[in-house]
Amino acid sequence: MLKTMKYLAGSLLLITALPAVAEVTNSAANGFTVKHQATIAADADAVWKAMIAPNRYWNPDHSWTGNADNFYLVPQAGGCFCELIRTTSEDNIRSSDGSVQHMRVIYAHNGKMLRMSGALGPLQGEAVVGTLTMALVPADDKTLVHFEYKVGGYMELLLEQISVGVDGVIGEQLSRLAALFVVPEDDAAPEDESEADSTADEAED
Repeated sequence: MLKTMKYLAGSLLLITALPAVAEVTNSAANGFTVKHQATIAADADAVWKAMIAPNRYWNPDHSWTGNADNFYLVPQAGGCFCELIRTTSEDNIRSSDGSVQHMRVIYAHNGKMLRMSGALGPLQGEAVVGTLTMALVPADDKTLVHFEYKVGGYMELLLEQISVGVDGVIGEQLSRLAALFVVPEDDAAPEDESEADSTADEAED
């Protein structure tokens, strides 16, 4: 129960923390659509491998256990984006205390698209259907990544509030995925000293 309340509270806190301009592209009385995109400096194969490993980037604040290591995803039709409820790190799917299904895979094409069905977070307790499409488009040596989440059905939550909160959650996960491929400036390859000295000598001549 405490985990559930923490999850709900965290989602609602996002509503007040977000800027006024959001990516809620469509809204109706019974649902909404949010869209985000980012260009990642890596090829589609590398991005795909990271994307299907939610334990690497999905924020544990949006989990039931508070531990991203409990996330796992099976990237094939019928596969599960799930979370183990574990007592110890050694617990597996058979020995854990339980599990949570966040979403179910309905379409998977390696390096191109992953589509999952599921109501995330506090939406899980409502009578709604959610569809998350994660598409990859190669662009030279980079990859354009699109996240689109559509939600429809009956809910007692205020749509105007929950749509903005969900928008923040989806956008955050894409940002965290992209951050896996950012090379810190300190890690950039230093200029070869001999090459630098040669360039300096030429400049003096």
